[in-house]
Amino acid sequence: MTRWQFVLAFAAVAVLTGCGSADTPDVTATSTAPTTTTKRVPATIAPPTTTVDPYAGLPLIDHVTWTENVDGPRLLVFPTQAGRKTAAPGTDELAWQEVRALDPDADAPGMRDQFLCHWVWARMVAPDKPSWNLEPWRPDVGYQATVAANCNPGGPER
Repeated sequence: MTRWQFVLAFAAVAVLTGCGSADTPDVTATSTAPTTTTKRVPATIAPPTTTVDPYAGLPLIDHVTWTENVDGPRLLVFPTQAGRKTAAPGTDELAWQEVRALDPDADAPGMRDQFLCHWVWARMVAPDKPSWNLEPWRPDVGYQATVAANCNPGGPER
């Protein structure tokens, strides 16, 4: 039993049976003093919200491949199904680390911003796009300008 399950079970028993024992004086008992009636509102205990990533521990990037086009080299990044579907915080950086581990040359100026733009925006707009294209020849303009350029600063893909 996890800690949260124990806390919830204990709280439920306390709510259902009352917190006192049979020897605990009844606060509603009459005496010579003025009487008062205490009403208790049953406590509502909601289970903790879980944020378990069903894709935790799975690879986010399947493979990367360099190609050449008229503008220059292009790194094709192929995400896995987990990489396409996960929404857990921090997976963007984990995926970028996987790209860099697969090919250290991916760590060129502007490439991380292009990757993050694809991770955040292209997954929503084109979730089934086979690969995300990162080009080291594109200008390094920062993340916001990369997003404003639809992940392709310096002009559209050819």
